[in-house]
Amino acid sequence: MVATDGAVIGIDVGCSPTRRSSAICRLNWTASLVSWEINRFRASEPEREQAIFKSVSGHQITVAAFDGPLRRGFDIIGRYRTAERMLTRRLRPLIGKPGQSSAPIGKSLNHHSNECVRHVVTHGNVQDAQHSVAIDSKALVEAFPSSFLGLMIGDPVALAARRGDRSDTFFRHLAAIGCLESLIEYCLPGRQLSTDPNDIVNHDDRAAFVCALTALCVAVGDFVAVGDDIDGWIVLPPGRLIQPAQWDLLSQNANEEAAGALHIGS
Repeated sequence: MVATDGAVIGIDVGCSPTRRSSAICRLNWTASLVSWEINRFRASEPEREQAIFKSVSGHQITVAAFDGPLRRGFDIIGRYRTAERMLTRRLRPLIGKPGQSSAPIGKSLNHHSNECVRHVVTHGNVQDAQHSVAIDSKALVEAFPSSFLGLMIGDPVALAARRGDRSDTFFRHLAAIGCLESLIEYCLPGRQLSTDPNDIVNHDDRAAFVCALTALCVAVGDFVAVGDDIDGWIVLPPGRLIQPAQWDLLSQNANEEAAGALHIGS
């Protein structure tokens, strides 16, 4: 159970200092309403800090989720992680895969994710972690929108998504069939949405919104996570919302990792 009123944060972490390819979404709820506010920013200071300050200042944040590699201590990981392997083997032909933290772009994304975490913790009142597989005393988690969305689709191959538009294709499909609205209703029952998720049309806005949904799943204590305590965890939807075929593939992948790589959270 979550508080009657609250907020979570989702950040789509970008690396560009010239394009507003990063976005932050604050998803808010009251006893009767769910709403969200999304702002884009460049991966440069002070613009990044100012955008995060605008979204988190004055709000109690139940959970914050970041679309980028994170682990305890918030240093540069620099190696291929359990979490990434779990979402790549067997699943890649269906829903794509996360980038590798060992690659140059992965290291850059890791750095920018850490910077976003630093600003959120500095300027926001983030609650203490109450969830399993916590990586910090504060409720900070890692999201990966493409996998989060893809695991909820019965036949993702039928959507013919390409690498460059996979998360947008998945988002449009799930929004059109009402799945994103149903996820919010599942987490926050009995509330109206102030806006239709179909109205979110920008790629980075969508990613930030999905990160906020990831944070919401953690806030209500119903999620799945893949990874380990050394190199961090990627948070996925509640197990009952993951399609059976994808769940079977996750389970097979877990059998090839150390015990606990597939975690049903609370």
